[in-house]
Amino acid sequence: MGTRLKMSTSHHPQTDGQSERTIQTLEDMLRACVLEDGGSWGDHLHLIEFAYNNSYHASIRMAPYEALYG
Repeated sequence: MGTRLKMSTSHHPQTDGQSERTIQTLEDMLRACVLEDGGSWGDHLHLIEFAYNNSYHASIRMAPYEALYG
């Protein structure tokens, strides 16, 4: 899938909060798919990745895909 591990500054609340919020959002999306369609998280991961990256994010005022590719 091409993921990269990026370490944040230790004990930096703002960075920790941003990461935690993103993780919570992804977990909520995955949980909803599993409850609706069954299967495991891995079965739905590509769909969730697509949905998340193409959804509007107020913090950047666009979708992450749009921010990356224009």
